Amino acid sequence: VQLQASGGGLVQSGGSLRLSCTASGRNFGTYVIGWFRQAPGTDREFVAAITWTVHYADSVKDRFTISRDIAKSTVYLQMNSLKPEDTARYFCAARPFLGSDNLEVRSTYNVWGQGTLVTVSS
Repeated sequence: VQLQASGGGLVQSGGSLRLSCTASGRNFGTYVIGWFRQAPGTDREFVAAITWTVHYADSVKDRFTISRDIAKSTVYLQMNSLKPEDTARYFCAARPFLGSDNLEVRSTYNVWGQGTLVTVSS
């Protein structure tokens, strides 16, 4: 599978954006898809993941929503109530579904998209 992330941009604090991660290849529905983000000078951190259920980092819970459209081979990340600290490059990643352990560990994902930049102004 290959991944293409899109939907980033510049938004004011309190605004919303929807990121898309579109996959090419077979068996999209059998993969775990995760979103990670990386701000300049920081490590790449977990944001959300979708298996048969959804999982979120505490910092985005109740503001971000991850969802999957299998027919379109796309996973979405709806981001509401954005804050300046959400500014980062957002990456989607995939791994075969072998369970829901360690979803927040980036080394468990073996396919990565190129990232899309989100900038939130104050």
